[in-house]
Amino acid sequence: MRLGHLQPLYDRPGPWASVYFDTSHPDESAAEERERAAREASRRLERQGADQDTCRAVYDRLTALPPAAGSAGPAGWAVFATAGEVVVDLPLLTPPPMGEPPCWSALPHVGPLLELTGEDPSCLVAYIDRTGADVELRHGRGGERVGSVRGRQWPVHRTASADWSERHFQLKTENTWEHNAALIADELRTCQEETHADLLVLAGDARERRAVHDQLPKPLREAAVETPHGGRAAGSAPPGTHAARLLEQEVDEARAQYTRERDEAAMERFRAGRTPSGGRVAAAEGVPALVDAAREHRIGSLLVRPDGVDLYREVWVGTEPDQVALRRTDVQYLGDARPSPARADDALIRSAVVTGAEVLTVAPADEETDGGDIPVGGLGALLRWPYEGDTE
Repeated sequence: MRLGHLQPLYDRPGPWASVYFDTSHPDESAAEERERAAREASRRLERQGADQDTCRAVYDRLTALPPAAGSAGPAGWAVFATAGEVVVDLPLLTPPPMGEPPCWSALPHVGPLLELTGEDPSCLVAYIDRTGADVELRHGRGGERVGSVRGRQWPVHRTASADWSERHFQLKTENTWEHNAALIADELRTCQEETHADLLVLAGDARERRAVHDQLPKPLREAAVETPHGGRAAGSAPPGTHAARLLEQEVDEARAQYTRERDEAAMERFRAGRTPSGGRVAAAEGVPALVDAAREHRIGSLLVRPDGVDLYREVWVGTEPDQVALRRTDVQYLGDARPSPARADDALIRSAVVTGAEVLTVAPADEETDGGDIPVGGLGALLRWPYEGDTE
């Protein structure tokens, strides 16, 4: 999971109000209950030391949140505020647990987002026909149009005649198809570079999507899947129709398959990397090792097991993401005269977001096939570059 959308939380010094709010009950009688819950959240923040302007901003945002619209709407919201302003609010796929109280802390408490928003491989969906394509980016927070390409509009249809005089026209038609496929492939390459999407779904005309697939750059071609459902033509898959549902199912399955394969590969690399080989260690686990790796910007993939005890361990942080240490005096040595305590998971996730690392959720220990406590304590990392020589 890439958490670049959380960057605004780390562009400001804080402290931060973090509230996970349940809106999963759409009936009218729940409106008063939501108002009471919003009032209580504001009061709890105030008791923890939050300023009145921030408490009011949180209350106003919580009371303005829409209830879930059946199964289609968010089951809850995560709201983050500081200095009297709500900076980020995110919809949740599942209701927040009852035991997740509002929090006023030096860093935004973002750890619960890993489970409540679900795995979030972003996916480009290309709606293709022989004249061009429309490109949509889908992720856990919805979808948006990110690209479009209009190719040659004529000729795009072959004639039924097999007469020799038509062969030139048939060849021009096929040349148009190939030309447009190349334009679409180049547009998809550009969209992927701009959005950093994890995978690609090609929908629409069978021949053209195969031609586009063949002309994609190798890395993008390997991340692409094709579906016969949906298309670019008006009315090909109107919302709510069987065709639209089939396309949604294909996209969801592609994202789920990508997540499974990515996580399995990451865990295989982690198991291999945690054991020294040739004097090199390519993985780290445990808070002390991860704090060192965060200070050196070594974390390439942060692994978080939600049931791990180390998530709650206290570390000390400064205003910069590499100002993190086990002891307060160490942060002062790193250049921050007024360090603050923070949860280990929140400090390490901040480092991952700011340095462009991904964050992966690891299955709880009792769901591991070998029953292993991996990573130890619930926090681990694949390193951007390994440690060389003897390591503890």
